Amino acid sequence: MNFSRINRRQLLIGLGGSALLSRLGSINALAQSSVPDYKALVCVFLSGGNDAHNMVVPLTQAAFNTYKQGRGSIALPDNNGALLPVETPQATPYGLNPGLTAIHPLWASGRLAVLANTGMLVQPVTRAQFLANAAPLPTNLFSHADQIQQMQTGSPSGSGGTGWGARAADQVRALNGASAFPAAISIAGPALYCTGNLIQSASLLPGFNLDPSGMNLWPQAAADARKTGLQQILGLNSGLTLVQAANKSRKDALDLNALLTGNSATLSTVFPGTSIGNQLQQVAKVIKLRTTVGMSRQVFFCSLGGFDTHGSQSWQHWDLLKDLSEALAAFNLATDEMGVANQVTSFTLSDFGRTLQPSGTGSDHGWGSHHLIMGGAVQGGQLYGTFPSLALGGPDDSGSRGALIPSTSIDQYGATLAAWFGVPAVDLPTVFPNLSKFATANLGFLG
Repeated sequence: MNFSRINRRQLLIGLGGSALLSRLGSINALAQSSVPDYKALVCVFLSGGNDAHNMVVPLTQAAFNTYKQGRGSIALPDNNGALLPVETPQATPYGLNPGLTAIHPLWASGRLAVLANTGMLVQPVTRAQFLANAAPLPTNLFSHADQIQQMQTGSPSGSGGTGWGARAADQVRALNGASAFPAAISIAGPALYCTGNLIQSASLLPGFNLDPSGMNLWPQAAADARKTGLQQILGLNSGLTLVQAANKSRKDALDLNALLTGNSATLSTVFPGTSIGNQLQQVAKVIKLRTTVGMSRQVFFCSLGGFDTHGSQSWQHWDLLKDLSEALAAFNLATDEMGVANQVTSFTLSDFGRTLQPSGTGSDHGWGSHHLIMGGAVQGGQLYGTFPSLALGGPDDSGSRGALIPSTSIDQYGATLAAWFGVPAVDLPTVFPNLSKFATANLGFLG
């Protein structure tokens, strides 16, 4: 890596445009000897609008017939294989997309759940109210840019410069004590979800490595002398504020790099070499450093793109879910390896769902969607929320094409995660200002 050429660009992109750490050199001194009650939330954003109609399929005969009628040519099962059977404790059968094979066993082991028909709402709304324009709605429904922002901020207007994950971390920041390590980290570039009012946040790149080039000299004494010289330059007080800030960012990055590439962050779990696999591996490495850096609460953000499936739905969606599933399965194993399976909860978000009725070989922008929740604390093997009617023009359709009106809000979804994370009930409205408009604040999918 050519350090002299890439340091500013790499630091601005990889570190979120600011110093990744404050007082990083003192972290080991501040770290707790053990991390009490560690918990982490890991958001995996399915960018483009996940077609959850083909992720979770109802298998009661009547519901499946309605699904097949609405889905037409892109209905499952298809050439990618049979649906993966799951059943709720109420003996209601569903089928998961065959791309989810790697995490399918987690349903039976109680570590995987589905939350049905969830999306951005201002307040509960019926089909009649929607059609009559008789209830307030999120701004610019069905718009990628607006809905991505709203799902991360938890605001139906998209306004505000903070994300609900980081706002939850704000509320429990005292649990991290004096640690200067970031409480919110995006592994997918800068993300609103990780931007808070109080906590320090950061953005890392998968495989984060800022080792400067030109340090592999022979003999070793020459290499050591060059490294010492670099450290002296970075530590020199030039009296120039801009230079000092740049040197501070560079030194912090090098110090963190030593942590993330050292033995203390090594895992035996093998992750797939995909984009989402690399991201979740990076998350696991940071979690493994929790005691070293003295963290009790952390939130993470990852992203997998390609879900805007207006065409080639069958193979493209299966392939995306396969990448997601294999990465999540590896991450689940890594949490077991680290002994934190009950302390780490992973979950999906997406811009929106998609229309049940196809558009050629794909589908169009929708609204409500189903989401996956994974972890040892998950009350798994269950579908939460209300599975919708899939009748075109039916009670859950916002029009005539199967763009579902959400029956569960992102506020309820996020508040359930935040409550498990440790946010006191009295502080949940600070994280989710619209929460009081919904009857249930905790959906019960976490123990």
